[in-house]
Amino acid sequence: MITSVLVANRGEIACRVFRTCRAQGIRTVAVHSDADAGALHTRLADAAVRLPGTASADTYLRADLIVNAARAAGADAVHPGYGFLSENAAFARAVTAAGLTWIGPPPAAIEAMASKTRAKKLMGVEPLHEVTEADLPVLVKAAAGGGGRGLRVVRRLADLDAALTAARAEAASAFGDGEVFVEPYVEHGRHIEVQILADTHGTVWTLGTRDCSLQRRHQKVVEEAPAPGLPEDLTRDLYEQAVRVARAVAYTGAGTVEFLVADGRTHFLEMNTRLQVEHPVTEAVFGIDLVALQLRVAEGHPLGPTPPRPHGHAVEARLYAEDPAADWAPATGRLHRLAVPDGIRLDTGYTDGDDIGVHYDPMVAKLVAHALTRAEAVRRLAGALDRATIHGPRTNRDLLARSLRHADFTSARMTTSFYDRHLPELTAPAPDPHAPLAAALADAAARARFGGAWRNLPSQDQVKRYAVAGEETEVRYRHTRTGPRADGVQVVHTDPHLVILETDGVRRRYEVARYGAEIHVNTTRLTALPRFPAPATAHAPGSLLAPMPGTVTRVADGIKEGSRVTAGQPLLWLEAMKMEHQITAPATGTLTSLHAVTGQQVTVGSLLAVVQST
Repeated sequence: MITSVLVANRGEIACRVFRTCRAQGIRTVAVHSDADAGALHTRLADAAVRLPGTASADTYLRADLIVNAARAAGADAVHPGYGFLSENAAFARAVTAAGLTWIGPPPAAIEAMASKTRAKKLMGVEPLHEVTEADLPVLVKAAAGGGGRGLRVVRRLADLDAALTAARAEAASAFGDGEVFVEPYVEHGRHIEVQILADTHGTVWTLGTRDCSLQRRHQKVVEEAPAPGLPEDLTRDLYEQAVRVARAVAYTGAGTVEFLVADGRTHFLEMNTRLQVEHPVTEAVFGIDLVALQLRVAEGHPLGPTPPRPHGHAVEARLYAEDPAADWAPATGRLHRLAVPDGIRLDTGYTDGDDIGVHYDPMVAKLVAHALTRAEAVRRLAGALDRATIHGPRTNRDLLARSLRHADFTSARMTTSFYDRHLPELTAPAPDPHAPLAAALADAAARARFGGAWRNLPSQDQVKRYAVAGEETEVRYRHTRTGPRADGVQVVHTDPHLVILETDGVRRRYEVARYGAEIHVNTTRLTALPRFPAPATAHAPGSLLAPMPGTVTRVADGIKEGSRVTAGQPLLWLEAMKMEHQITAPATGTLTSLHAVTGQQVTVGSLLAVVQST
């Protein structure tokens, strides 16, 4: 009987596992890096053990430290979560060798599936050993791990070597294993997966399908269950393949078998020998708790002969701190407020007041809606995103809501190229035109409340400046005997937190929250600009500035001051929040200055290099 569980992970998944453990009466143990010392998962656990350092390689990827932490805290079982060491057979063996219960599949099964190359061979699929023009496009893929790390799409043979080098470096950093392979790239397919659950008594459940086609940088953004519109014979084939894989490696516990489906054919991708990020949609449809079932299987209890019957449809959206319009650049800062409407499941590793840093994945939360039909679930989730209170760094909230309402998604015509085809229209700025006015009026009301007063006589226009969606805007209004006035807008009510405006006979409410210069008006995020801007720091033409805080992971071979470069040539790579970003030459010319060095920590706006065009 398991009495205490250490979760060898962080953030949202650690909090999620702790929730089930508490419901089961099981004590919980967290591990944390120095960057996570005050994180929510450490505050929720009954005990927490420090892993010195901030880099994943020094903390969450150190199997020896985690096993020692379990012993020190008196845990008798380890749950790996997802990512980090969750698919590491050596870690699973170290856990069991220490006399602890491993809440996952047997190490031999992890070993058989952890390498995507070995898994594909088991399914009769061979990677490409020699790539020709006829094979293009191809996908360079890390053999270990997941989450989109170590993946590169190659469309020209000339780019293959660079893609292999970059993928190896990213995979080694993320998973401690730099093995990569090459396979055909199936474009315009759907990413379909089958959730399985197996016990130690020979029973294997298939718990429906999921569609995870909406992806950015090969990482899932929106997932749903069941996958819509699949023919019954194709669904049966997916189930049969999933069970065949599980039985071939004597699998136990929760796992996911992933496929690409294109032109009515299935293409085996991999088996993830762990819980998936998107497991809540399966839980909602089948009315189960997969973590609770993982615990039962680990304790040796049998599953029932058949799984529960599915009911309805569920959709999940991953809320990331990032700017989709700026090449998915991650965002950092204080999460001031996070709340969703009733009836929406919220899985998160943050709470109000927590800081979102640069060291780990930028996912803030997962929002999940369940309803009788797909259309109802999609509508419910899109509406919840509109009404959610998300005050803090920039997020992909608007992108998610627009994606759910896009015709290709509502009609279930989405493929893995959804964002390649639709990103510009989904990220086009569309801020509420009256949000800046509401922010200005709320600010004026706050100043009047704390020592100021509305003017008793008509006066000249009051002017406020804001940055909204990267653009500066100016607001003008007047104080009168009866209150503030603005051209074309009737001001019905103002206070520091609520402004009601009427235009063309329609009244609208604007809820306003201010955190220093950062202002949130309903779903619009604004930055108050000073009345007299400070002189900008001058940079030489061709200066390359860091678009985000992060670490310089490498500088291109042979690059030095004085080197000739061509427009678009990769110069260096930044890693921030588990994503690698390429910094390229803005023009053909000479690299006149190079400030970046491998391993350097940089902040937004740091000068990295200067290219003088010719």
